Amino acid sequence: MNGTATLFIVLGLFLLGGVISFVKQGMGKSLIVLLSIGAGMCLIAGVLRLDYWN
Repeated sequence: MNGTATLFIVLGLFLLGGVISFVKQGMGKSLIVLLSIGAGMCLIAGVLRLDYWN
Protein backbone atom coordinates (compact mmCIF):
# COMPACT_ATOMS: atom_id res chain seq x y z
CA MET A 1 0.00 0.00 0.00
CA ASN A 2 1.20 3.45 -0.88
CA GLY A 3 2.13 5.82 1.96
CA THR A 4 -0.13 8.56 0.63
CA ALA A 5 -3.06 6.16 0.33
CA THR A 6 -2.52 5.07 3.93
CA LEU A 7 -2.43 8.68 5.07
CA PHE A 8 -5.69 9.52 3.28
CA ILE A 9 -7.48 6.45 4.63
CA VAL A 10 -6.34 7.07 8.21
CA LEU A 11 -7.29 10.75 7.98
CA GLY A 12 -10.70 9.83 6.55
CA LEU A 13 -11.36 7.35 9.35
CA PHE A 14 -10.26 9.94 11.92
CA LEU A 15 -12.70 12.49 10.48
CA LEU A 16 -15.45 9.86 10.38
CA GLY A 17 -14.88 9.22 14.08
CA GLY A 18 -15.22 12.95 14.67
CA VAL A 19 -18.51 12.98 12.79
CA ILE A 20 -19.87 10.16 14.95
CA SER A 21 -18.74 11.96 18.11
CA PHE A 22 -20.31 15.26 17.03
CA VAL A 23 -23.60 13.55 16.17
CA LYS A 24 -23.72 11.98 19.65
CA GLN A 25 -22.99 15.37 21.25
CA GLY A 26 -25.62 17.14 19.16
CA MET A 27 -23.26 19.66 17.56
CA GLY A 28 -24.28 21.94 14.67
CA LYS A 29 -25.42 20.32 11.46
CA SER A 30 -23.18 22.45 9.25
CA LEU A 31 -20.06 21.21 11.06
CA ILE A 32 -21.23 17.61 10.80
CA VAL A 33 -21.91 17.98 7.06
CA LEU A 34 -18.53 19.61 6.47
CA LEU A 35 -16.68 16.86 8.34
CA SER A 36 -18.70 14.17 6.53
CA ILE A 37 -17.73 15.61 3.15
CA GLY A 38 -14.08 15.82 4.20
CA ALA A 39 -14.08 12.25 5.51
CA GLY A 40 -15.70 10.95 2.34
CA MET A 41 -13.23 12.77 0.12
CA CYS A 42 -10.24 11.47 2.08
CA LEU A 43 -11.51 7.89 2.03
CA ILE A 44 -12.25 8.01 -1.69
CA ALA A 45 -8.84 9.55 -2.46
CA GLY A 46 -7.11 6.90 -0.34
CA VAL A 47 -8.93 4.01 -2.01
CA LEU A 48 -8.28 5.40 -5.48
CA ARG A 49 -4.56 5.77 -4.73
CA LEU A 50 -4.16 2.13 -3.69
CA ASP A 51 -1.79 0.17 -5.89
CA TYR A 52 -4.48 -2.45 -6.44
CA TRP A 53 -6.65 -0.04 -8.44
CA ASN A 54 -3.83 1.32 -10.60
